[in-house]
Amino acid sequence: MAQVTVDSFYCKGCGLCVAFCPKNIMALNLAEISQKGYHPAVCTKQEICNGCLSCALMCPDSAIKIER
Repeated sequence: MAQVTVDSFYCKGCGLCVAFCPKNIMALNLAEISQKGYHPAVCTKQEICNGCLSCALMCPDSAIKIER
């Protein structure tokens, strides 16, 4: 099982990780607003993540870290 960590300081809520996640477990956290005024991404079901790195590779700001 992989662990997805999103650094909300660097995440600008672009949604690329959400669009490219093959498991559909990435989402924008609409309940949170970052210091820069964005809704950061969050992994909604860590237990389903297989660590494919799609979200991290698509992130233009390198805000996503995957630990296997």
